[in-house]
Amino acid sequence: MSAYGYPLKVLLADDEDQFRESLAERLTMRGFLVLQAANGEEAVRIVRADREIDVVILDRRMPGMEGKQALREMKIFRPEVQVIMLTGHGSVGSAREAGQLGVFCYLAKPVPLDELVRIIREAGREKFHALARQDMPAVKHRDWKSRLKGAHNLRPLMIILGALIMLTAVLMPPPENLTRLLNEPKTGDARVDAMAGYPAYQELDDRETIAEHYVHRYHPPGVAEPSAFATGSARRAQLMIGLILTAALFWASGAVPIGITALVVAVVMYAGGVMRPDYIAQAFAKDSVVFIFGVLVLSRVIMSTGLDRRIAMLLLMPVKNLGLLLFLFLPLFAMTCSFISETILIALMMPLFLVVYRQLREENPKADHRPLLVMFALMLCYASNVGGPGSPAAGGRNAVMIGILADYDMAPSFLEWMKYGMPFVPVAGLAVGMYFFVVFRGRIRVRNFDIARIARDSSERLGPMNRDEYVTAGISLLVVLLWMFGGERLGMGGPVLLGLILLNIFGVMKWGEVTKIHWDVVFLYAGASALGKGLAVTGGALFLARGFVEGLPAGLIDGTIFGGLLGNAGLPMAVSFLTGLVTNIMSDGAAVAAVGPIAVPMAQTAGLHPWSLGFATAFASSFPHMLIIGTPANALVYIMCKDPRTGRQLVTQKDFLKHGLAVFILSFVVLWGWAFLGYWRWLGL
Repeated sequence: MSAYGYPLKVLLADDEDQFRESLAERLTMRGFLVLQAANGEEAVRIVRADREIDVVILDRRMPGMEGKQALREMKIFRPEVQVIMLTGHGSVGSAREAGQLGVFCYLAKPVPLDELVRIIREAGREKFHALARQDMPAVKHRDWKSRLKGAHNLRPLMIILGALIMLTAVLMPPPENLTRLLNEPKTGDARVDAMAGYPAYQELDDRETIAEHYVHRYHPPGVAEPSAFATGSARRAQLMIGLILTAALFWASGAVPIGITALVVAVVMYAGGVMRPDYIAQAFAKDSVVFIFGVLVLSRVIMSTGLDRRIAMLLLMPVKNLGLLLFLFLPLFAMTCSFISETILIALMMPLFLVVYRQLREENPKADHRPLLVMFALMLCYASNVGGPGSPAAGGRNAVMIGILADYDMAPSFLEWMKYGMPFVPVAGLAVGMYFFVVFRGRIRVRNFDIARIARDSSERLGPMNRDEYVTAGISLLVVLLWMFGGERLGMGGPVLLGLILLNIFGVMKWGEVTKIHWDVVFLYAGASALGKGLAVTGGALFLARGFVEGLPAGLIDGTIFGGLLGNAGLPMAVSFLTGLVTNIMSDGAAVAAVGPIAVPMAQTAGLHPWSLGFATAFASSFPHMLIIGTPANALVYIMCKDPRTGRQLVTQKDFLKHGLAVFILSFVVLWGWAFLGYWRWLGL
């Protein structure tokens, strides 16, 4: 049987008819599907035509095209197919040459049938891994239902559903309230302007509309006359709404490879004229995308030198059991993320936990350790996320909200923000730790969970630090310092690119390290960035946010819902929940920019302090737990947790959805119960 549950399909290519037919009969009796070829040319034609061939048993010497040449041709067309070279004229030289061409195994005739069967099955598993490394679907279809369902990276039913969503977005007339919103003129009063949540609101001239600003700024092709502003802009906003739904569907279901989804985003934005081509390219090449690229390369260099094990020994020294990891380390990590970028800390910490994971797997190789890696990866993501409310320094989303509140002359100071945000962080960190303790404690097959010991032993096996480690440590420290103190001018991408240049100059990093990173995650985050930009500039994000707020029950606004049980907390709850949903498909800053200017003015209507809705919006933008596109940290963790040998994705989008939804709900339980209904009332907010 193959690794995907179906009989292996084997091609037997040999010019000796009696040997070939006899072996084919015996392999068929062992459960294989066997095809035959009498020469190399015929074998190559069959491999090209049949994508479901798993293993080729190839004779080295045949008339016409010899086995070596046939092997070379097969690998051009089907590099994932595994070839067993079988010959009665073997030599060390020919075996070495075949190995260089990618042969799975070189066997000399005669070979015992049991041994050959074992090797065929091993080759079948290797083909499965080869497909995974290339992000290709490994599936064989039995009927039309299985064809529609498909496999990871090729799910025809989801592709058809996404196409229907896009077709609807293109053909359906834009709703009147969308057209009206995009064509309402600016008055200059953010308290009454419907377009106050537009990201470029401050740039709009008096009496200018979103449609006019959008068309003048981004020059979508095909829109030249003012009379076309309304319809053209509304259609593009609707197109972006359909595209965000389609992309989220593809990313969540694995309909196509994640990088291909990013290319779908690009094609639709170009073809739909959402922005001028150079602006679309800029949206895909944001600083955060450059940062992710640089961190992936830097992480490879750190791991290749062994420096990650040294850092692990220092940072994980106190962690000697699961309880200390989840109930001491995790809340402290969340609080640290309130002051230092969570993406920086994830980039530093995740390689350390990969070291621990690999060591625990070596100590008990027969156990299934994937749950352990899922716990390590997701606990870091979620703890770093819930650290966001702690201080204004936690991320750009908080700065965006301070700017919105400043428009109302109500901007909080650094300490005032911490007063209402920091008490949330350690409690939320403990809640995340409790979730993983309850869910994973019984699934972790580890006899001795002394992480400090593992980190120490792993470091000591390397011996004393060498030159490459010292150079890498110094340059990495420089990069972190530039992130912390030069981030406003240099961004996140500039320092890490400088670090890579220095590593190359000092001979630590070779250019080949750049080509070996997982480019799919770079494309993933580029696509997500472009989606957020397009949704924001067309006004689609504003339309979605206003639709949610306008649909709220009146009882939430005046505090009478549920007999007044929630008091003034009902409206902050609703607005925070909207922000939490939006921030899982847009960047956190874009979510705050879209929801904040709508929510804050509602505080006056409800008789609330503007901070209550401002903080509710900003805090909930720290809950992008469910999708790998939620934050750069999520994307980094996702790609770091891919088995380099088998290509298997050890932490999947399904894991993010499953556990992310639970932690998403848990985050709101803490936010609503501990903050809104708890210490906020005691503090008088």
